[in-house]
Amino acid sequence: MSLDALVEEIRRRSEGELREIETRRADEERRLGAEREARIAAVRQEQARLGEVEASRLRAQLLAAATVNARKRLYEARERRLRSAVEATRDLLQEYARTDGYTDTLRLLAAEAAERLGKQLRITGRSEDAARLGKIAGRAFDASPAAILGGLIAETSDGSRRLDLSFDELLRLREPRVRELLA
Repeated sequence: MSLDALVEEIRRRSEGELREIETRRADEERRLGAEREARIAAVRQEQARLGEVEASRLRAQLLAAATVNARKRLYEARERRLRSAVEATRDLLQEYARTDGYTDTLRLLAAEAAERLGKQLRITGRSEDAARLGKIAGRAFDASPAAILGGLIAETSDGSRRLDLSFDELLRLREPRVRELLA
């Protein structure tokens, strides 16, 4: 074999190896590009999923906060309405204390006080009721006025027991029931 033929044979083999190396490089480049694209797609998909999860969590949080706020406002509105209704009830009691039937109520309250505490009593009430209570209680009437809506306060003569039958106290004791009725 001649030297030219040998050089030609080496060149042909080198070119074949070079094409083979370039083909492998191009294949490797395509494979790496595809892997990169697949990883990018997977990361984007995971980020979208995490974004949706976070958005759902945030929506749930906002909804819960709005629900709590709505309940709070509803409770506050209901409470304002009930306070207003209790105040209206107080006004009605004050109006009732100006009627003729109120004297009969005072008699019943004085009788209840005498039944519970005995005959030796001191009875006090509003200054506006002094004349009525004086007639009803007689000597048991204590002229010192009490700051109440109506009704009376009875106490044993020795002061050991007291019975508050004022409209204020009766309303306070029954306020849960009054609120229940008004609700």
